[in-house]
Amino acid sequence: MPKSEKEKMLAGDLYSPADPQLATERLAARQFCHKYNNISPELETQRADALREMFPNAGEELFIEPPFCCDYGGNIKFGKNVYINFYCTILDSAQVTIGDNVMIAPNVQIYTAYHPLNAVERNKGPELASPITIGTNVWLGGGVIILPGVAIGDNTTIGAGSVVTKSIPSNVLAVGNPCRVIREI
Repeated sequence: MPKSEKEKMLAGDLYSPADPQLATERLAARQFCHKYNNISPELETQRADALREMFPNAGEELFIEPPFCCDYGGNIKFGKNVYINFYCTILDSAQVTIGDNVMIAPNVQIYTAYHPLNAVERNKGPELASPITIGTNVWLGGGVIILPGVAIGDNTTIGAGSVVTKSIPSNVLAVGNPCRVIREI
């Protein structure tokens, strides 16, 4: 039996983002983000309820400062005690796993989606996606960009403005573009 476009997407195969099921799921995520981002700041309980509705399997103490954007939402797994600051974008065409005790500074971008390098193939419209894993006790500084397929180890800090193009081990400080390990911590 042939794979659905969603199955292809989650398996890391070329898939069509124009697929009706995927378009419907993206619309639902955008509706959630619009609703969430427009909840008045003093309505903390309403914001917490909205997060539990969108991310029912998230660990305790998930807090996301609006505005927040994601592609699907259902492909994001949050551990407990996760804080995400303003203007976070998560393109979750593949699984994004965020461990416990993670701090994400403003303007962080997490991208699982990418396009074929060959222009002829790219112009046909298919996309690819590769999962991202962020370990436990990780701090992502302001403006960090994480590219598809990256894993960040436990107890690691990624410095502000870094572009993480390759996986980073546990227990290190890593910074730069491209991001590289500066020292162990």
